[in-house]
Amino acid sequence: MRPRTLDEFIGQEHIIGPGRLLRRAIQADQLSSLIFYGPPGVGKTTLARIIANTTHAHFIALNAVLSGVKDIREAIEVAQERRGMYGQKTILFIDEVHRFNKAQQDALLPHVENGTVILIGATTENPYFEVNKALVSRSRIFQLQRLNEDHLRAIVWQALSDEERGYGRLKVNLEPEALDHLVNVANGDARAVLNALELAVETTPPDEYGVINITIDVAEESIQRRAVLYDKDGDAHFDTISAFIKSLRGSDPDAALYWLAKMVYAGEDPRFIFRRMLIFAAEDVGLADPQALPVVAAAAQAFDYVGLPEGRFHLAEACLYLATAPKSNSTMAFFDALSAVEKEREADVPNHLRDASRDAEDFGHGAGYLYPHAYRDHWVAQQYLPRQLQGRVFYQPSDQGYEAAIRQQVARRREEQLAAMLEAEAAPGELMARPQKGPPTYNRWLQRTLSSAGQRLGQVRDRIFALAQVQRHHLVLDLNAGTGLLTWEAVRRASAGGVWAWTATPAEAEALQEQAANLDPLERPVVLSGNLADLPRLILQAAPSEGQALRFDVVIGRNLLTRLPDRPAAVRAIRQVLHPEGRLVLAEIVPRRSPRPSELVELASLSPRLVERLKETEAAVYTNPDDPMVNWDAADLPALLEQNGFAHVELEIEEEESERYLPADQIARWFRLDADPDRPSLAQRLMEHGVSAEEVAQIRQVFDRQLANQSVGWRTTTVYVSARAGQ
Repeated sequence: MRPRTLDEFIGQEHIIGPGRLLRRAIQADQLSSLIFYGPPGVGKTTLARIIANTTHAHFIALNAVLSGVKDIREAIEVAQERRGMYGQKTILFIDEVHRFNKAQQDALLPHVENGTVILIGATTENPYFEVNKALVSRSRIFQLQRLNEDHLRAIVWQALSDEERGYGRLKVNLEPEALDHLVNVANGDARAVLNALELAVETTPPDEYGVINITIDVAEESIQRRAVLYDKDGDAHFDTISAFIKSLRGSDPDAALYWLAKMVYAGEDPRFIFRRMLIFAAEDVGLADPQALPVVAAAAQAFDYVGLPEGRFHLAEACLYLATAPKSNSTMAFFDALSAVEKEREADVPNHLRDASRDAEDFGHGAGYLYPHAYRDHWVAQQYLPRQLQGRVFYQPSDQGYEAAIRQQVARRREEQLAAMLEAEAAPGELMARPQKGPPTYNRWLQRTLSSAGQRLGQVRDRIFALAQVQRHHLVLDLNAGTGLLTWEAVRRASAGGVWAWTATPAEAEALQEQAANLDPLERPVVLSGNLADLPRLILQAAPSEGQALRFDVVIGRNLLTRLPDRPAAVRAIRQVLHPEGRLVLAEIVPRRSPRPSELVELASLSPRLVERLKETEAAVYTNPDDPMVNWDAADLPALLEQNGFAHVELEIEEEESERYLPADQIARWFRLDADPDRPSLAQRLMEHGVSAEEVAQIRQVFDRQLANQSVGWRTTTVYVSARAGQ
């Protein structure tokens, strides 16, 4: 029943319908090389045979499965002979052309190029992947589509009515239900429906009237299994597994089960399906549900024990678990890290991370490493990246499932680290000179890392919130919020209330707003900037409709007082915006109690006079009554608050010994002679006390030799003060 002319051909109207290019080319006998691509049983070989019947060219047919280079050469010899002797063109039809290996396709290529043969290839595989690119570029690709039900019905009736090649001479009664079943199960394959029809007619005896009755029962016997389009090495294989994975990723268990069933029904290797699900468990579920990977691995192992058919339960369980699990592709962070490795090939292992078992004594490898188990919660803020990548973030936890808890933990620790990296807290050098603007990022990270500042800041944050007792519905104001350490924790805790943040400079406000841009608009804090004494006015400007009535349940802050030349005015402004039953909690480092530079070094190499001048200079700096950083102590805070409207003031003083890293550029700032006049350097202050430039150089040599790029013992005094709004 293979069609012999285009008029007998059913289907593929999109390429051989009236006026279409291929139809015109066949009718005009003006063909170039062609490749027919489509599923089995849709007419690829038939079209080639129709061309053979209508063209004046010599036609040679080969099957790539059964033919080799020898057969190609023989066909080429015939084509050359026909062309030379008769001027006749040769069409070389190769069925399953994708089965030719590279050598066979290469042997064919030059003869297609020079026009010795016109190639017509037929393939069920995508020619752009499976056929030589040179052959594809010299051929016109026609994609044939699966036949629809109307096409298959027409093919059946054509076979039943054809008296020469079909069953037109027989009395065949094909019941509608039987036809529907044949068409449905054939699944777009003309060959399958014709084979089923043949089996039904040939095996069904006629009744007493000579009629062959094809009932639904006969049809079901004739074609019991759907002809599923599924080539394990072809497009259908990859398209189906793609649909399966995308259904899992889309959390659609029904679609996932359907595509799984199609693969199993078509005979796909279940181990291949399990391999893809194991990949999916790590790639698309990840830490949103850490149990996904062991569940799929256990199902795969169980399948190996059980096998088919019962092993289908394990396939289904793994499929349903993955489809219904929360999703996260955060493991893709690995490829960001891989990209960084490709671009940073020269990045060395930081010294404190190097193996100390071999050459610690000679090279100092491993020096400065902080052992996490020696710290609270078995964690310490320590830099593990190469210097060039310090501060780089690869892993972005999702907000799904188990990973949501990881997201919060990672975010909190990064906030601690970021705060430690960005802020310039009271330190001996910062009393002698302002921090350098924009120091190299790696120095700030290294200082944060080796001094454990990140961990300490996390402890300060937790202590503040324990005292503040922030509730979900509270309205919270964070003072001196430049780093965001307290702001983001307040956003998490006051999820049903609101958060405002005040920063000392517009630059800090802008940085905070940029970080807040990642939040939902309703969750973003309101960021203020300006003079703290003008806080009520700033709030009114930000919220004109409610500013005068706006009162905060909790006001928190950290290292606020050292920035304020007029502390009483600032405290009164804070009291004015605090709810009558609200709470103020501040954490303040006391700079005047921090170690003085001379306490960090051995001064025996300096003259007694020079040592005395150094200590006199330090004493003047650390007790300067005009410097807001040092003109107060812990005991002054309760009086300050009570005198300006606060009640129930409570004070806690905490002293901590830790390691602090002093980078060389910080030592250099202490001895700059062109420092900011508002914050003179140690060198400038020494010279004000009669120390010569040569003697300053001697002191600097001692500091460079003993402190530069070294970790030193550091004493920090932190005051926690809490108070209620006065009645």
